[in-house]
Amino acid sequence: MKKEVSFSTRGQRADIGDLTIYRVVPNRYAQAVGPFVFLDHIAPKVHAADAPRMKTGTGAHPHRGIATLTYLLQGEDEHFDSAGHHAKVTSGGIQWMKAGNGVIHDENLNPDPEDDSRTTHGLQFWVNLPSKNKAEAPEYLAIQAENVPQKTLDQNRGWVKVVAGRYEELTSQIPSYSEQFIYHLHLEAGQTFALDTTPGLEYAAFLLESNSVLNDTPYHAGEFLEFDRHEGTIELTNPSADAIDIIFFGGERYQEPIVAEGPFVMNSKAEIAEAYRDFFKGKYGQIVYPN
Repeated sequence: MKKEVSFSTRGQRADIGDLTIYRVVPNRYAQAVGPFVFLDHIAPKVHAADAPRMKTGTGAHPHRGIATLTYLLQGEDEHFDSAGHHAKVTSGGIQWMKAGNGVIHDENLNPDPEDDSRTTHGLQFWVNLPSKNKAEAPEYLAIQAENVPQKTLDQNRGWVKVVAGRYEELTSQIPSYSEQFIYHLHLEAGQTFALDTTPGLEYAAFLLESNSVLNDTPYHAGEFLEFDRHEGTIELTNPSADAIDIIFFGGERYQEPIVAEGPFVMNSKAEIAEAYRDFFKGKYGQIVYPN
């Protein structure tokens, strides 16, 4: 039995500087999917050969109560935070930061020096932490592309990367505070892939740049789909003459109250107020940028 699509929608523009960004989650239908309370699609951007490299970042800003996960499809992403972490990842890599009880971070997004296309393209998720983990100290991981678990599908139909969670024998390095998953599926022309689902988990899909057919219904590039809660499979068919890419994500439904405001996601309005007070008191520290 195939799962039904509960709804489909498109992201709303939320640009930062000259980056075109579509806010996919939250949307008018869903506040969260599993533990994920936020998804921004940083649309592909081709940078001019003489364009200056970003040095000041997208803007230093605070977070509390979440973990941010940036999956870089193309480009180079440089991370800085007030806990003293600094690293770069390139195309296919992951930046993960647990904000915990408060941190300030910044990111530079530039073309990958090894990619002649000079394109930047990525996704940023926010993982809502359980209340006990919201009080913990910040943490950080930089995972390069070669360390993201990947397997080739049988008959060379494509491949699956496990950005977060587990898929068959593969397990991501990204910490899990509840059941969660992010899969990047690359499917060759004319091929079909079936994802078996686990009862009780929430499932969604985001179509990156290509049209596809999910459970016998055609959908278009840029669409976000959430599936029903019933047991079943999700079948993806590539109807085009080229390979396509799609993101599946979701997990265990968050069990505590969700109160989000700006860069903070907590469990009550009082905790949101405390997050702002601590930020303005300077308790999150400051970023020390390398020379």
